[in-house]
Amino acid sequence: MTVIRIGTRGSLLATTQAGLIKDALEARGHAAELVIISTEGDRSDAPVADIGIGVFTAALREAIHDGRVDMAVHSYKDLPTAPDDRFTIAAIPPRGDARDALVARDGLVLGELPAGSVIGTSSPRRAAQLRALGLGLEIRPLRGNLDTRLNRVSNGDLDGVVVARAGLARIGRLADVTETLEPVQMLPAPAQGALAVECRASDTGLAALLSELDDADTRVAVTAERALLAALEAGCSAPVGAIADVVESIDEDGRVFEEVSLRGCVATLDGSDVIRASGVGMTDRARELGLSVAEELFELGARELMAETQ
Repeated sequence: MTVIRIGTRGSLLATTQAGLIKDALEARGHAAELVIISTEGDRSDAPVADIGIGVFTAALREAIHDGRVDMAVHSYKDLPTAPDDRFTIAAIPPRGDARDALVARDGLVLGELPAGSVIGTSSPRRAAQLRALGLGLEIRPLRGNLDTRLNRVSNGDLDGVVVARAGLARIGRLADVTETLEPVQMLPAPAQGALAVECRASDTGLAALLSELDDADTRVAVTAERALLAALEAGCSAPVGAIADVVESIDEDGRVFEEVSLRGCVATLDGSDVIRASGVGMTDRARELGLSVAEELFELGARELMAETQ
């Protein structure tokens, strides 16, 4: 039996996520194994914004391309928006919780943290939206795996950290969450909580096999979010948030049908201005919805606002 080689970064979160796909393949009768790939992002302590978009995914893609692995599992939000014709996203499994989460000292929520409390985050998007809340928090850059970040709170180095809730769920650390941040407070990164299962575009047999793991609603939502991000010409480190949901609607004749609802925002890094827009469209036009909401953001001044962040 041919063993499917799954490329993954070596962190606990990455191997756990890849393990979910390995388990799903094995449950369908396919032998699979994890292959650890070291990436520049794992070897560097510099902020993601400094070392570049796609730093966690480029090495995995090269391993697919040169045949060291057959496929890779990415955190979808880490993938560049520019297409790469060498590869195909064969499956987007059911999404985890897209929201951000606060892990703070003494079980505190954001509103209970006193002004001047130090919050760590690796994301300009999170930093901008935290500052926009006007709570007087001090935001500091943060790198390292999830355990390292959580330890910065438990050892008293930071008053709190903001991380993706889905990652905490996957490594069994949800008990550490002191507040789940609703999108009205903080819009997550486009595709946050979703996994991208990628293989060579030419490997049509494997792509067909992997497509069994695809979740249609998750693909629709992520397509809308990433279309918005691409239209704004912003990488994953830009202060752009977006979240889409497939929702049920009723037409004039009482018939139920599905639509996709999308909310997006662009913020200045200092949080002094946040522009928001939203829209609803048909599920088979998710990309067009993303472009439409991005255009509305432009009309509201997103281009000028983003220029201020350069």
